[in-house]
Amino acid sequence: MFVQHSNVYLMTATRQNCNAASLLFFLHRVVDVFKHYFEELEEESLRDNFVVVYELLDEIMDFGYPQYTEAKILSEFIKTDAYRMEVTQRPPMAVTNAVSWRSEGINYKKNEVFLDVVESVNILVNSNGQIIRSDVVGALKMRTYLSGMPECKLGLNDRVLLEAQGRVTKGKAIDLEDIKFHQCVRLARFENDRTISFIPPDGSFDLMTYRLSTQVKPLIWVEAQVEKHSRSRVEIMVKARSQYKERSTATNVEIAVPVPTDASSPNIRTSMGSAAYAPENDALMWKIRSFPGGKEYMLRAEFTLPSITDEEATPERKAPIRVKFEIPYFTVSGIQVRYLKIIEKSGYQALPWVRYITMAGEYELRLM
Repeated sequence: MFVQHSNVYLMTATRQNCNAASLLFFLHRVVDVFKHYFEELEEESLRDNFVVVYELLDEIMDFGYPQYTEAKILSEFIKTDAYRMEVTQRPPMAVTNAVSWRSEGINYKKNEVFLDVVESVNILVNSNGQIIRSDVVGALKMRTYLSGMPECKLGLNDRVLLEAQGRVTKGKAIDLEDIKFHQCVRLARFENDRTISFIPPDGSFDLMTYRLSTQVKPLIWVEAQVEKHSRSRVEIMVKARSQYKERSTATNVEIAVPVPTDASSPNIRTSMGSAAYAPENDALMWKIRSFPGGKEYMLRAEFTLPSITDEEATPERKAPIRVKFEIPYFTVSGIQVRYLKIIEKSGYQALPWVRYITMAGEYELRLM
């Protein structure tokens, strides 16, 4: 089993059957470590730093078992300059400690935690307006700037947890599916009482990822009609409608409408935003900076087609309409952070900051 990065292949071999996903995950972590040391991972960087590579591999894996794959921890006792002779550094406590992803002695003047709940909406709609595929992929992204060895506890509006506690929330409870945690989360405790308890790494990391396969209606519905007139002119009418509540507003909306490859001389009119023809993409790019909920906007465009066409040419395949957007302070799944507690033996007060963002992932609508 192997992974390729640039012109380098990293391969694993086992004497017995192993979890394929764990092997691939380990290889990708090795790539991340090498990129941390060499910036660019390629054949030349490995040749120039083969001493460091051997040292890293010796610490990353021991007797065939993965050990330490956190680049920040490894960089504390393995130096990147292979040509500089230095006294052997004493391994940090994280290497011999149960918490291998965090060093001791971290100190900040201002202790803060930033938690971003980011959800990507993936939707595929056919030409008849039927939703073929829809799902939501979410991630809890954290940036921690905390002193010492803090203990963090995170509470979500998880239906299983709330029912076990006999509690009823005023808002919506969700069913978490396909959950993946960072290694810092205590899985045994989560399985017992659904409590997310962890000692966080320093800096940025993904605490949790999840997926919801429930039916999701398109947040921004786009309809397009294409009419060809006498083979010399094509007219495109696009209608975009926001299907979320008025209190929410989408930002940086970008709608890419495909046009014929031989179109020219565009004449474009929009009721909101700006639109421009991008011939390198064979698309009409419609950008709307702010799109409030419950609104509908129109776009009309006319293009000139060549008067002479090849009648024997194969019909042009219709590309889908692609939509991009971001909706701050909004989640499709309804996930909510009920509390985020930070406890440290020194007793300092930490400031947690939480925000919600929904964006378009693979968001495609077929032309009618």
